[in-house]
Amino acid sequence: MNDTPASERLHIGFFGRCNSGKSSLINALTGQSVAVVSDIAGTTTDPVSKAMELPGLGACLLTDTPGFDDTGALGPQRIERTLRAADRTQIAVLLFGEGDCAAELDWLGQFRAREIPVIAVLAQCDRLTDPARAARAVEERTALPPLCVSAATGQGIEELRRALAAVHRDEPREITAGVAEQGDTVLLVMPQDAQAPKGRLILPQVQTIRELLDKECTTICCTPQGMSAALAALARPPKLIVTDSQAFEAVYRQKPAASRLTSFSVLFARYKGDIDAFTDGAAAIGRLTPSSRVLIAEACTHAPRTEDIGRVKLPAMLRKKIGAELRVDVISGADFPDDLTPYDLVIHCGACMFNRRHVLNRIARARAQSVPITNYGVAIAALIGILDRIEY
Repeated sequence: MNDTPASERLHIGFFGRCNSGKSSLINALTGQSVAVVSDIAGTTTDPVSKAMELPGLGACLLTDTPGFDDTGALGPQRIERTLRAADRTQIAVLLFGEGDCAAELDWLGQFRAREIPVIAVLAQCDRLTDPARAARAVEERTALPPLCVSAATGQGIEELRRALAAVHRDEPREITAGVAEQGDTVLLVMPQDAQAPKGRLILPQVQTIRELLDKECTTICCTPQGMSAALAALARPPKLIVTDSQAFEAVYRQKPAASRLTSFSVLFARYKGDIDAFTDGAAAIGRLTPSSRVLIAEACTHAPRTEDIGRVKLPAMLRKKIGAELRVDVISGADFPDDLTPYDLVIHCGACMFNRRHVLNRIARARAQSVPITNYGVAIAALIGILDRIEY
């Protein structure tokens, strides 16, 4: 379980005011000293995540967040980071106390707007003067019956575990659903450039290979230079060819007529996001002009290389088609503008480092601002004119 990628774990976020007991609750839930606990307000200054395996939930990523009432000099920045943590949260544990809960209600609205399930917790209930009254007040304001929990005494911890398991609905999703069936022969074309460090494969390749093996597919791997030899070694054409998007054009030229074609990035566009939104967004490429502005969003935070697809190759392809004056901005990691309206198109990476919730939130933000959004692989297929001839 420790080797499960963070993007494939269930993301559970703990949200509340400073000193509301978030860190203590995480420690009690896991039975470990995962989060730093202190009576000093603002001890948790940034969202801190810990990979764990919890009974009934499996591989999880528990995120301890700064208090959303932080008023220190860095309070606004800390609250902004808490909001970013909410973007990738799949279940939110929202901590309440006695008295006014206006701030908690504001955050409950944030979670509901993102369609994030919320578990209300009356934390530190061993310290409350009237827990039953406080619980009734929370339920009246939120329509959520809170769990009365104490990290100090252990009260309610098992109930919280059961509540998390009840809320969690593990939707089985497949990377190759609908394009590769049990026993198919699949050819994977994988360039080994500077973005594939020596001795390793990139995550989308690893995950796709594993899924194909689970389907008992005959899986053949090659580089673009070795594609002809790989095809010649087969008695009949492969049912499916999956390529790195940057090799789309060369692979398409060599593809047997009987073989279907897609890319790792396109597969992840379906697996991690909304393929219809991405294909609709690709239509905006045809409307770009030299005065347009495009945002390229990478999930990875790796140091740029000369062969980088997002920072070098894709901008070059866009400028070749649209014009050298086209403005292309590149962001990475958790950075994503609140205001997308200056852009005529957003092009997102395959998001192998993000969970689906995170990608769908970005798509929703773009849609809300009427800004088209697409994906690396979909955009490249559109740029070379084969989008209607690939599998997605």
